[in-house]
Amino acid sequence: MDIRKVKKLIELLDESGVAEIEIKEGEESVRISRGVAQNQVVMPQAMPAPVAAAPAVATEATPVAEVPDSVPAGHSVKSPMVGTYYEAPAPDQPSFVEVGKSVKVGETLCIIEAMKMLNQIEADKSGVIKAILVENAQPVEFGQALFIIE
Repeated sequence: MDIRKVKKLIELLDESGVAEIEIKEGEESVRISRGVAQNQVVMPQAMPAPVAAAPAVATEATPVAEVPDSVPAGHSVKSPMVGTYYEAPAPDQPSFVEVGKSVKVGETLCIIEAMKMLNQIEADKSGVIKAILVENAQPVEFGQALFIIE
């Protein structure tokens, strides 16, 4: 593919606000995308399909960042985005963490799928996992508590 065409595609991508574009001409292809964050990985094909969210119902607003009273005290690791929570890198692999496991800062706790991208959620504090507040393959909200680390 001609380099001038690639440059033109980059310009079009910048002007349009589109995050990614892929063009194929015969056997040649080029994919151009805006910078992807370090903690994002390509979604493996073996991951289960996300569970459909229930239809929105007008109810009294309650902040999702609140941790229920029955949860042990400690540092709360919250979801940085809306998406689907996965406890393991693939359905046939063990969970990243379990209750009682020691974790270090930067260690992967789970994956949250958002817009077909898998985002690794890392521990922001060293300690022991006291509680896992979300079930596998369930939708999570921004600010929702996922783990308690003590």
